[in-house]
Amino acid sequence: MTFSLERLGATTVVSVDGQLTLNNRGELRERVLARLADGETDFVIDFADADYIDSSGLGVLVSLSKHIRDGHGRLKLAGLNEDLARLFALTKLDSLFDIAETRAAALGET
Repeated sequence: MTFSLERLGATTVVSVDGQLTLNNRGELRERVLARLADGETDFVIDFADADYIDSSGLGVLVSLSKHIRDGHGRLKLAGLNEDLARLFALTKLDSLFDIAETRAAALGET
């Protein structure tokens, strides 16, 4: 997995490319938590270019959601493909996360 973080207005957008797994979840967690510690509170994680999330990847998303909520911020997920959307539905995590179809929708641009 590769990912990039960019600031768009008041929101930090994390773009995930590839797979979110045990091997790389720690880096994602550290980078998002560093931004949270720097005072950034609104996050969108864009999965438009991602194709797989394992259970440890789901776990880090749940953990980040809690940290962001505790910091009075908000987290939105965007761009889930059909398989990832099904995974979130089967695990009932679609009720925990605010999920938008696209990055633009998550940012309120549409």
